Amino acid sequence: MEYQILKHEINEGIALVTVSRPQALNALNTLFFKEMDHLLAALTQNDAVRVMVLTGEGKAFVAGADIAEMVNKTVMEGSGFSRMGQNTFRSIEKAPFPVIAAINGFALGGGLELAMACDFRIASSKAKLGQPEVNLGLIPGFAGTQRLPRLVGMANALFLLTTAEIIGADEALRIGLVQKLTEPEQLIEEAMRLAKSIASKGPKAIQLIKFTVRKGLGMDFEAGNDLEAMHFGSLFGAKSEGEEGMKAFLEKRPPVW
Repeated sequence: MEYQILKHEINEGIALVTVSRPQALNALNTLFFKEMDHLLAALTQNDAVRVMVLTGEGKAFVAGADIAEMVNKTVMEGSGFSRMGQNTFRSIEKAPFPVIAAINGFALGGGLELAMACDFRIASSKAKLGQPEVNLGLIPGFAGTQRLPRLVGMANALFLLTTAEIIGADEALRIGLVQKLTEPEQLIEEAMRLAKSIASKGPKAIQLIKFTVRKGLGMDFEAGNDLEAMHFGSLFGAKSEGEEGMKAFLEKRPPVW
């Protein structure tokens, strides 16, 4: 597939993906979702990919969904557009590798929903984040009402959703919406540093960390413990990743994954 909106490159196990529609502040449209679905499928099938970093080109990460595409939709078409975005963002969550959002600028509406679908977020100190859909008489459509309270708590989520207030990076860090801030010129460098650190760890263990945490959030505590014990045990045994990691530690050498 020839991509019109997404740029991507793979180096040392890290896929750097850039939303490149700067003339529209990287607004999300149907083509974006089709391209992201295709790219995610390709990256998932590539065993060399250990981590994905997602960012935006220009002054926005993603400034929202494409209002010009949405304005004339019917009720059914609006619901279909919502489902399209939800499905794509769910695929990001289900990707076997961690996905880091590197928020370079505006992450508003659908853009913040995209960032929240990633496993964690680092942001430029100049970034602005928010869910301003109510200003348009709308609500978030790409699972923002579901992910935001899970990340920042119900009261913080309702405050952001109902006031449409745009917050700065410092406030986003304070409430746990992002995990780290950098100076704007250092954002991608820091994202890649984190990605390389993750990529150097046991690849199966990293996959199972992501799967077990996300799966466990939808289970009761005891069921989550059972899931953890099963996957913990799966890393033991002859020629296993765990065996190699533990032997390397005892032998004071780098592990060979």
